[in-house]
Amino acid sequence: MDPHSLVDTAAAGIPAPFWFIQFFKVLGFTLHMAPMNLWFAGIIVAMLLHWLGGEPARRCSRRLMRQMPFIVALGVNFGIVPLLFIQLAYFKFFYPATILMAWFWMAIVGLLIPAYYGVYYYAWGWKDDEALTPGKQAAGWLSAVLFIAISFTYANAMSLMTNVEGWPEVWQSHAVAGAALGTGLNLGDPTLWPRWLLMFGLALGTTAAWMVVDAAWFAARESEAYHAWVRRSAPKLAALSVIWAAAAGSWYVFGTWPGELRETMFGGPLILLTLATGAAGGAPLMLMLTLGQTSPGRTTATWIGLAQFGVLVINAISRQTVQNLEIGEFFDLAAQPTSVQWSPLVMFLVVFVVGVAVVAWMLAQVVKASASPTR
Repeated sequence: MDPHSLVDTAAAGIPAPFWFIQFFKVLGFTLHMAPMNLWFAGIIVAMLLHWLGGEPARRCSRRLMRQMPFIVALGVNFGIVPLLFIQLAYFKFFYPATILMAWFWMAIVGLLIPAYYGVYYYAWGWKDDEALTPGKQAAGWLSAVLFIAISFTYANAMSLMTNVEGWPEVWQSHAVAGAALGTGLNLGDPTLWPRWLLMFGLALGTTAAWMVVDAAWFAARESEAYHAWVRRSAPKLAALSVIWAAAAGSWYVFGTWPGELRETMFGGPLILLTLATGAAGGAPLMLMLTLGQTSPGRTTATWIGLAQFGVLVINAISRQTVQNLEIGEFFDLAAQPTSVQWSPLVMFLVVFVVGVAVVAWMLAQVVKASASPTR
């Protein structure tokens, strides 16, 4: 079966300029990825710190898990933005992929609800002088497993979008009388595993950066011993992130990219993006090693946080570039006719700006509430 025949090439049109969709898809994904990283890897890190660490490690675990209900809420809401723009311009690929795995895709809601309740149960009503009950421990581990399952499902959907050649196999293996059962996954795609593992590596780095930011901005009342522990431990986690992401990224680029895609990404101006994407992960680690040990404080922590956010931005841009190249073999997304729908476009911009402003105001209130005399 010719995979090109599986894609509808009829001109359906999009309601916003393609550059606008690209910009907010990448921006929205980055804003979603930052908190998403903290529940993807942060919960596992928190549970391991409480299980294996000493008192400062348990304090860090407690802080991460107490913040997790709010982090999950931010991540879920920011996730609406990239999902909206995927459906606007990439619908010819998004809908076939998610139909082939429909039951898994819809199960995300069923997994998210108990995962969300789990972090609430873990954090709710837990006082500093209380031991962690077996019920709360079970809720924490269950949430960690469920969020990992959600991330794996998303990785399947996003990789299956561009794996058009794999659609017939998934369909034929999960169909009755030609009707798709919606029980397929993209497990046969060689890009699935390294992409998913690469995201976990990035998530470890985001967790390390957040430990530093949290200690500087929101943990003024913690002891000096706790802050010293964070300065020692965050670089170790960041180093693990760099090694993990480098290994998964190398597997992804050199082990799964077809020759034409690799030549494009390593040729012309795109080679700068490729090299920057590979090198960016080391920036937060270098800041932690060179600045965090000698001059800890809010300024240093802010630079570390911004550096990690920059890592996520450049990875999102690189991922979007690769996605467009992969889909471009079957359909020219940029050539779709545009009929701008101004009313929903303006409404989206207003709501987006107001939403980001509200989040910034909420964080400012948390900083104010956490303030105490200088240690």
